[in-house]
Amino acid sequence: MTTKQFVACFIFLAVLSATAAGLRGQSSSSSASGSKDGATYRIRVNVNMVQLNVAVTDKKGEYVTGLRPADFAVFEDDIREKIATFAEENEPPRNLEDIGPGKGDPKLVKTYVAKVPRRGHERSSPDIFREVTPEHAASLVAGASVFILFDTSNYMYRGFVFAQDAIAEFVRSLGPSNRIAFYSYSRNTSRAATLTAHRWQVLRGVRATVAGDDAALYDALLLTLEDAAGFSGKRAVVVFSNGPDNSSVVAPEDVRELAQSEGVAIYMISTQEARLDPISTAVFERMSISTGGKAYFAKNWREQQKAFASVRDDLAHLYSLTYYPQPNVNFGWRRITVKLVGENLKRYHIRTRSGYRPKLVRAGVEITQTP
Repeated sequence: MTTKQFVACFIFLAVLSATAAGLRGQSSSSSASGSKDGATYRIRVNVNMVQLNVAVTDKKGEYVTGLRPADFAVFEDDIREKIATFAEENEPPRNLEDIGPGKGDPKLVKTYVAKVPRRGHERSSPDIFREVTPEHAASLVAGASVFILFDTSNYMYRGFVFAQDAIAEFVRSLGPSNRIAFYSYSRNTSRAATLTAHRWQVLRGVRATVAGDDAALYDALLLTLEDAAGFSGKRAVVVFSNGPDNSSVVAPEDVRELAQSEGVAIYMISTQEARLDPISTAVFERMSISTGGKAYFAKNWREQQKAFASVRDDLAHLYSLTYYPQPNVNFGWRRITVKLVGENLKRYHIRTRSGYRPKLVRAGVEITQTP
């Protein structure tokens, strides 16, 4: 970096620091002004808010609830960030000044265990999968935008109907306040149901799918993430894949980086067939963990049901944190670290996205001539 570039970067970051504190939107505008020789100079800067969905669990995998904003410390490239908004589970985000200073009272919540029907009884007992009340189920993952991506390639000839049943039950279990999109893929991607609150549209798309061509998973996942990036709030892509990718043109690392930068968690539910491919196994695990999601490898249709129930449970117990980044000369990949404050909380585990690449910050200068 030359001396002129360094000076320009320093001035820009100074303006950015002065204006970021007053921002209250996902991509807010601010300005600084001055005057010289009768002309008014106004510098406009846009700063993007960073949103984190954070899961806190104990060593048994049970969720820890009841934590407060003061229990979390967020770092970006080892720079301590100030939390702007905070929400637990299905609460709406609140500014920190609206949250009382009360002491957190951590509590453990047992993970959800799906009731799996006996084979041959799937149709006769539509509610057999649920062991929570309808009211509780309706409150799960409130406000989330969930994008389901279903593998309809030729890997899916065996167990296709069981996979459809598992996805359909997952759709029914999500509360009415959530929006769901359903995409399917083989060599090409089909938007069977765009993001909607109407379950019948999604279920109709699920039942209309048929198994077919080669699998272009990463191409389809990239398209799904681009659609999810157009929405704010809690977002997740739930992928059901029955095998490795054999026809994509995009690299999985590019897909993973987009998901991290956009703050979209990826949950990979795959069969044991994909587990037999070491490359696919490593990619699925790395992609899910680095975005704050999970990877599951189901040996049979019963474990598929349990995996979908686990995803629903995970989305229902996330903390949502936002912050406006402090001045940082790093315009490339930024590492995110979230820690719990206090000796009594250090025994818990945190899962969230590991970093992001900031979008280009738009800046401009307006010159107004004063008469």
